[in-house]
Amino acid sequence: MTCANQIHWTSAARCHVGLVRKVNEDAFLDRPERALWAVADGMGGHDAGDLASGMVVAALDGLAPCTGLANFVTEARDRLQTVNRQLRAEAAIREVSLIGSTVVVLLACERSCAYLWAGDSRVYLYRNGRLKLLSRDHSPLEELRARGYPTSQEALPPGHNLITRAVGGLDTLELDQGAILVGDGDIFLLCSDGLTKHVSEDDIAGALAPGDCRQAADVLIDLALKGGGRDNITAVVVRAEDPDCSDMTLLNPAL
Repeated sequence: MTCANQIHWTSAARCHVGLVRKVNEDAFLDRPERALWAVADGMGGHDAGDLASGMVVAALDGLAPCTGLANFVTEARDRLQTVNRQLRAEAAIREVSLIGSTVVVLLACERSCAYLWAGDSRVYLYRNGRLKLLSRDHSPLEELRARGYPTSQEALPPGHNLITRAVGGLDTLELDQGAILVGDGDIFLLCSDGLTKHVSEDDIAGALAPGDCRQAADVLIDLALKGGGRDNITAVVVRAEDPDCSDMTLLNPAL
């Protein structure tokens, strides 16, 4: 029995190679009818980062219809673990150190959603005029911040911009996870670091505020390009509407 989604979902996605890179190693999944979204940012350059992100997205796209959020999340985890093993094997065959990809996944069922991630692709929530980062980058820089160390540009150690987790990064994949209840009008943004390198959180909030998924995705990509576009850029914008919300303002059809 499939999960009856009590929230109406709409979404839009845009992906751009950027202004510097020749190959787009980002990939995304935009399945509002299945309440399933993802962004993957491949690593490895000529060592097939685009292959890695494509495998991650294809594996998630093969998820069975949701029968409950816990099962949905478990199957997503299992599929990502399988891709992790496949990428480790592929790297060994090619005799390269790494073929990998970040991942951030949003899955919903009924009035709840869960999110999984590894790396520095992010998921944000825009609710009641405020933007909140739900994920936390897996990077030395974020670890320094969590410990209260100074993170000014002058104080940063070498390698601060590397990531410490990725699908294909190590023999064992560690995924972080969170879950929240969904409210009417909630907007989620899944994005690669090609966006967050160039677009401030204030500008992200401004792009999401009107509530139009397509418009927001277009604006965010344009802002990242204007900021330099040094990396591939992906934005998936997702909006939740609760038709049973008692606080919704209804238009009188007689007007």
